[in-house]
Amino acid sequence: MQDNIPTGTIHKIKNSKEAIGSILIVLFASLMAFAELVNNNLAERMMISHNQQVNYSNWYQAKSIKQNLKESELDYLNALMESGIIPDNKIQNFKNRIAQTKTLVLKYEAEKTEILVGSSNIPREHWSQDLDGEMGKITGMNEWEKLTRQFDDATQKFDLAKLLFQICIVLSAVCIIIRNNEDIQKKFIGFTLVFGALGIIISAYGFIMAP
Repeated sequence: MQDNIPTGTIHKIKNSKEAIGSILIVLFASLMAFAELVNNNLAERMMISHNQQVNYSNWYQAKSIKQNLKESELDYLNALMESGIIPDNKIQNFKNRIAQTKTLVLKYEAEKTEILVGSSNIPREHWSQDLDGEMGKITGMNEWEKLTRQFDDATQKFDLAKLLFQICIVLSAVCIIIRNNEDIQKKFIGFTLVFGALGIIISAYGFIMAP
């Protein structure tokens, strides 16, 4: 029966696995390039989020220093008032100074809270810190930290996906090299499809995880 099979058909059957391997190389090389592009974009956005987190942390620390200075000043003024050494004609001025200092302490505390948690997480009437002259625009330090973690997790998923796509390319290349053993070729094609499917799933998961 085998003698009745045309020679051209036999060659087509033998070359089909090589053709599939070539197609898979092109496919997974394209997917790897796409994953690399998305991964680079996410990595860049992660660096921006991290830098913003650092900037907001420094901003928060600056507000803390100002608040601590005003709290020390308030303690000093109260101590003077309690000591009784303030002349009667100066007491009202001292009381006004104490009230102003208390207001600044509360103001710095409110600004610190908004810088820490973000404008969207506190009531509108408690907004106290502007950004470029606009109120309610603060993205909190905690929010920047969360975004940084999310971008980092997403980039790790794409790194794993790229590794799987590279493995697919290697397996497809081996499938082309092994010309005289169709069973092994089929196994390599099967492994390629499995790793490729995993890479696609992980890439999709990383894309969904990205903010």
